[in-house]
Amino acid sequence: MPVLGLGVWKIPPSATADCVRSPLPVRCPFSNPREITASSRPQVYNALKLGWRAIDAACDYGNEVQVGEGISRALKEGVCSRADLFITSKLWCTFHEPVRVEPALRRTLSHLQLDYLDLYLVHFPIPLRYVDPAARYPPGWFFDPSAAAPAMEWSRVPVGDTWAALEACADKGLARALGVCNFNTALLRDLLFRAKRPVEVLQVELHPYLVQEKLVRFAQSEGIVVTGFSPLGSASYVEIGMAAPTDSALLEPAVRAIAERVGATPAQVILAWHLARGLTVVPKTVNHARLAENLAAEKVVGKLTTEDVAAISALDKHRRFNDPGVFCEKAFNTFVPIYD
Repeated sequence: MPVLGLGVWKIPPSATADCVRSPLPVRCPFSNPREITASSRPQVYNALKLGWRAIDAACDYGNEVQVGEGISRALKEGVCSRADLFITSKLWCTFHEPVRVEPALRRTLSHLQLDYLDLYLVHFPIPLRYVDPAARYPPGWFFDPSAAAPAMEWSRVPVGDTWAALEACADKGLARALGVCNFNTALLRDLLFRAKRPVEVLQVELHPYLVQEKLVRFAQSEGIVVTGFSPLGSASYVEIGMAAPTDSALLEPAVRAIAERVGATPAQVILAWHLARGLTVVPKTVNHARLAENLAAEKVVGKLTTEDVAAISALDKHRRFNDPGVFCEKAFNTFVPIYD
């Protein structure tokens, strides 16, 4: 598993695959969605040409088909081989019932034009009532968005039952490794006691304002690879009204001083800080120059001192930008806390 992967959350279909197209306004996935315009430069294909070899995708991102187009073009042109790639996707909340898991995975594989995933993750520990993909795909959070008072509706499925269905898919060769996203230590421990196949990856929000030392330490002690999403912090959340521009760790004097000393950008320093902690990360960008910049962060790790790592860790504010206990109530009329 490469330590750096390209995240494709909130990259609109027009900017995802392998053909330069005009910018396309996309609706943000949270409360009071407003139109946002992303770069038209294609991401997946260009990233693979630059040397990226891991792609972090998901049903809920709404760009599976375009991710598949980008991968397919790269493979056809000999940019890389399938064996070179590490492709991750995620099981959405409406497919937690065991009977729904394999069809959901096979649909994702069809969209990505792949025979197997390198890693399949449970996206959230939030089992929702099934929505037929023929009616709406991705299903989103509401069961019925057209209802007079739309809300999230539950499917009472224990996580162990969902995991067993994932294990059956892995046994069939549809996914080579399994893991979870957005689990806390208690839920992760419970799953470890139930799982027959190893929980190999935990993907959670991680950045200098949310260090999550105990969770990371516990997962790593169990041999679980920890992947940080939103590894640079607030940038992905500013455009959807969940953070302010001033909430950026890239502006922190400690980060900027380290960057100046080691001859790197603040973003490279923060990504290198993650890697120095033994983490993997999936930064997202729609800027072609930053694709190359972020990929070069691996070369910065050796320039960081123990004191540098400690100084960045000391910026921790326990600031969580992606919290269902906050955004689900505001956007989907349902209080869904998963963190204490």
